[in-house]
Amino acid sequence: MLAPKRLKFRKRQKGRLKGNAQTGNLVSFGEVGLKCLEHGKITAQQIEAARIAITRHVKRGGKVWIRIFPDHPITAKPAEVRQGKGKGAPVGWVAPVQPGRIMYELAGVDIEVAKVALTRAAHKLPVKTAIVVREAI
Repeated sequence: MLAPKRLKFRKRQKGRLKGNAQTGNLVSFGEVGLKCLEHGKITAQQIEAARIAITRHVKRGGKVWIRIFPDHPITAKPAEVRQGKGKGAPVGWVAPVQPGRIMYELAGVDIEVAKVALTRAAHKLPVKTAIVVREAI
């Protein structure tokens, strides 16, 4: 699973997701990309599941870029614990995404194969997505 090596602080405030992605919104490395269409938080497990879906469909051919990283800690209190007594312990990592963010890119395979692979990856993610093809520059 993806997780940061070090952090300045173990716990972080939630914050709010608003606006569109200002960076990471163009297909920069590959030929086909999977773009996020709504706000959301994608866990490290979901990122990994989508990556596995892509690589299995293209039969380890081509190259996959993961353009998001889960660097935001999520905390939770144990089950059946009363409210209060401080913030819970960290339990996982998420990557906050905004509309327009390119999450995965794929190159080195046929466009149709890439579209099917990214569609399979999209089924693993909790946000609406769209498949975008790189524009010729």
